[in-house]
Amino acid sequence: MSARTNAKPTRRQKSFWTRERLIVAIAVLVFAVLAVVIYKPNDGAATKSATAPPLTVKNAAPVALVKPAAPLASLPKEFLGVELRAARGSSFKLSDFSGKVLLVNFWATWCGPCRSEVPALVTLHKQFQSRGVEIVGLSTENPTASAESVRKFVDELKVDYPIGWASPELYAALTQGADRIPQSFIFARDGHVVKHFIGFGSVNTQETVKAALEEALNDKR
Repeated sequence: MSARTNAKPTRRQKSFWTRERLIVAIAVLVFAVLAVVIYKPNDGAATKSATAPPLTVKNAAPVALVKPAAPLASLPKEFLGVELRAARGSSFKLSDFSGKVLLVNFWATWCGPCRSEVPALVTLHKQFQSRGVEIVGLSTENPTASAESVRKFVDELKVDYPIGWASPELYAALTQGADRIPQSFIFARDGHVVKHFIGFGSVNTQETVKAALEEALNDKR
């Protein structure tokens, strides 16, 4: 036993743990430890929702999209009685249009797709108003800084439906963080969402909005 215990290492045994191999082994060990510390499997806990976007929307939507009614199922009742600053005349409330099919459109004067959409909405308003449809346009701009430009825009396009400014709370509640304009919601007479449109163009055309208004008028829910 003593002879085997005191035997000198062979040359091959001496050379196995070279300096380079020690460095590689240590690096692998450190990497393995960090991987265990950093990795955390999803335990099903709810994630914190993102902060609601600011009132002034930064990204106009060049591509038209259609979204289903979810996540917003209906017009929040707490916003029905909120006074909204109007571009012309006195302020108004969404509750002023209770019992009607309501299209709420978020827009801005600097938004190209919005400028293309508004004339179509003017045409639709003329076609559907007598049937119990109202359109409300709410600018996402600062109401003080944009007052003149919004009024000029309304006059130039001869907008005949109510135009005002969205409150930050109303905008956040309806868009649910989808920070793009133009964006429209069509509500049935009882307030539930029939259609939610983001953008205006090749997909969300005047005809698709018209079809959605017809659907809302025929909704018997």
